[in-house]
Amino acid sequence: MLLELAIGDAYGAGFEYADIALIRKHNNLNSYSRHPRHNIQRGAYTDDTQMTLAIAEAIVSDEPWTPEILARRFVEAFQRDPREGYAGGFYRFLQQVHDGEQFLREIRPDSDKSGAAMRAAPIGIYPTIALVSERCTIQAALTHNTRDGIDAAVAAALMTHYFLYQLGPKKALGTFLNEQVGGRDWSAPWRGKVGSKGWMSVRAAITALINSESMSGLLKSCIDFSGDVDTVATIALAAGSCCPELAQDLPAHLIDKLENGSYGRDYIRELDERLLVFQA
Repeated sequence: MLLELAIGDAYGAGFEYADIALIRKHNNLNSYSRHPRHNIQRGAYTDDTQMTLAIAEAIVSDEPWTPEILARRFVEAFQRDPREGYAGGFYRFLQQVHDGEQFLREIRPDSDKSGAAMRAAPIGIYPTIALVSERCTIQAALTHNTRDGIDAAVAAALMTHYFLYQLGPKKALGTFLNEQVGGRDWSAPWRGKVGSKGWMSVRAAITALINSESMSGLLKSCIDFSGDVDTVATIALAAGSCCPELAQDLPAHLIDKLENGSYGRDYIRELDERLLVFQA
């Protein structure tokens, strides 16, 4: 799950809000692309993955699931490995906070954008819908304590849960989410550019999943939407990696060329294994 979402994030980072012409020319899975405007190296993941790793680390640690501990995890993940990709205001906020207590004291948790949804996938590992929803709501409220922000995060977490626990075919994913999460028609097909709101990325990810037969096709479809495509790919590939109906055929060179520093490919694989053992 974590490895695939990191690949989706790193691949999508080269196309985030890029021109359609660039997407049509380079969205072929042949390699990672350097974004024409952002200072992110090829194969490097962004805040989507970094914050997801913080969530996964909190899960496998089996610490109490409290705002204080989750905030500390977010701060520690950033401080050990500062990186590009965060929204400018949140990046500056993380640069000046020292611990989880300060994070909670000074954060303005009123966003309805995609930050809470992009990091939610590992929470789907919990065994019941109620527990997934409860824990996802707690983590989302730290930064996105709005109805749309929380609903998008819960829907993203339940996408992985749906496939991990074999609750139905992928064609019924949207219907399942409509039954569990209010606010939006999650089964409505997404078309066109994906904006910054969390529900938009989740809806696009659902559409791409339902219409894809393989992980490689899924990744290309996420990028073809244009807009906030790294977040779409992060959410979709996390869920798709758990879906038995999708061929797990991400190109080997995308795996091999994913960054592999202290918290890169090898670390992510090891954390992935710990997360799956936690499920068992």
